[in-house]
Amino acid sequence: MKTQKSNTIRCTAGIIALSVLLLMSLLPNLAHSVWAQFPTVSIPTVTSSPRGLYVRAIGDVENPLNVRSYPNSTSTRVGIFLVGQEAKAYGYYGDYVMIDYAGAPDNRGWIILNRVEVFGGSLPMLQPPPTETPSITKTIDPTLAAQFIITAIPSRLPTFTEPPALQIPTYPAEVGGTTTVGVPIGYIIVILAGFGLFLTLIAVLRRG
Repeated sequence: MKTQKSNTIRCTAGIIALSVLLLMSLLPNLAHSVWAQFPTVSIPTVTSSPRGLYVRAIGDVENPLNVRSYPNSTSTRVGIFLVGQEAKAYGYYGDYVMIDYAGAPDNRGWIILNRVEVFGGSLPMLQPPPTETPSITKTIDPTLAAQFIITAIPSRLPTFTEPPALQIPTYPAEVGGTTTVGVPIGYIIVILAGFGLFLTLIAVLRRG
């Protein structure tokens, strides 16, 4: 019984020793091996959402774009848009494009269209925006304005006075006076012409 037990112990010890030697021989290979776990399920591909419409300022770097509150050159300037800067765009109206801009009314401002590049599609045309309400109401001092008001004094027209009646002088006829009857000058000319013709005729006859 003792002999069988000792043999069993020796056999177990030998198996343990062989196992230790086998592990020691495999350790260098195990140190250089790479263990990796491969997933057995499909991993979804993450894709970024498109940016949509956006614009980028172009042109002279030293000449930034003015951002205005409404799409016209006389509206209030709310900031500047540097060359190379990008912003989300919503559409255009006239010569201006609406972009995201912090500090503008509703955080949206307007920049000139011919100074930007459009990306992500074509810009839609927007509805006409409301007109800008001036922040200061311009009033005129009535006292100052009264100094420049000139009241025209109407000039009086000259009064027309009728001239006195024209009086034609009359000469009364003299009673018992003599009147000189004058000979018309035409008769005298005719008589002289006839007399000259008569003298010419006599001179011609005498020569003959």
